[in-house]
Amino acid sequence: MKVIDSENQAWFLFEHEGNLYLDANCNMSAFGYTYMIELNAEEEEQYQDGGREYLNKLAHDIHYSVPIAKDATSIYKGRDVSKEFSGLATEAVKTWREANNGS
Repeated sequence: MKVIDSENQAWFLFEHEGNLYLDANCNMSAFGYTYMIELNAEEEEQYQDGGREYLNKLAHDIHYSVPIAKDATSIYKGRDVSKEFSGLATEAVKTWREANNGS
């Protein structure tokens, strides 16, 4: 897994085994959390067309739909892969930060 791009305090875009993953920084009241989804074909196409602007909108949509809420009707509910990839993502961010801040 590697970091492709990021927006400070908002999201990370990862690539892993040919797939793209957006890790959105979210909060619900005073509770902060991240919510990582694998981009589906439509989202990948929109990312190719809209770049970072699209990712900002997607992260915003994930955050405001509150997919972790018990009664949420979010279209992103059930797509969270954070637990599966948290270790890989943490290492990828660490490597990315060292490469970008160590120069």
